[in-house]
Amino acid sequence: MRPGLAEGVTALVLAGQRRGTDPMAAAAGLSHKALLPVAGVPMLLRVVAALRGSPGIGRIVVSVEASGTTLRGLEGLDGVILREAAPSPARSAAAAFGEFGAPMLVTTADHALLTPAMVGHFLAAAPAGAAAIAGLARRETVLGEFPGTRRTWLRFRDGDFSGCNLFLLATPEAAGALRFWQDLEGRRKRPLAMAWMIGPATLLRHALGRLTLRGALDALEVRCGARLATVDMPFGAAAVDVDKPEDLRLVEERLRGEPAGLEGSAPSLTS
Repeated sequence: MRPGLAEGVTALVLAGQRRGTDPMAAAAGLSHKALLPVAGVPMLLRVVAALRGSPGIGRIVVSVEASGTTLRGLEGLDGVILREAAPSPARSAAAAFGEFGAPMLVTTADHALLTPAMVGHFLAAAPAGAAAIAGLARRETVLGEFPGTRRTWLRFRDGDFSGCNLFLLATPEAAGALRFWQDLEGRRKRPLAMAWMIGPATLLRHALGRLTLRGALDALEVRCGARLATVDMPFGAAAVDVDKPEDLRLVEERLRGEPAGLEGSAPSLTS
């Protein structure tokens, strides 16, 4: 494990509800997608259990809208720190980073297949000297484990990758990456404005098939003011989150018959 991580990393789970009603949560009669049962266990609990089983993780923080609402049916959250979610994932992450600081692992509540092995590999392989690190899985790794699955691919000259919803904010300079993320979120309904932020030259290289993953990171570093890096995740399941009904079917098929290992009492979550 890289220096500075041995004493324990704060893990942030983004469990907030995006603006509007999530169709999967609504179909299940739930307030939050994070509460959606996967093989009988709410997704959020599965993510917390994986983090608790990871030796490199210290405290666990869950960012969720709790004010005026009781989130019931969640077991095993004793000792988890709750923080009110901001209106967007980037703002929630920035608020938590401002409070708890580096190093901070950021993941999402719909990462239902997350395991301690994934977390351990990600932390151990995080390159020293980088301020912000993202986990990526190669197309061949994902399709080798889940043939035919549909993912969103980041296409570069040196391969196609899928995001794994694992980010490490390793140093205080990662605040620059968070600011850039917030700026992108603010322009998400204006594709041309987002493209301008990334840079027309970089986009042209990508369109021509000349942009490598490292080249993309170099271009983003200029705009973030922080050293960026990635970790190649050798787990196809690391790239699977539950965004759509077909994702839920895929995840439940993988988990069917596996013990949940999430026994415990059932306290209510309140603000």
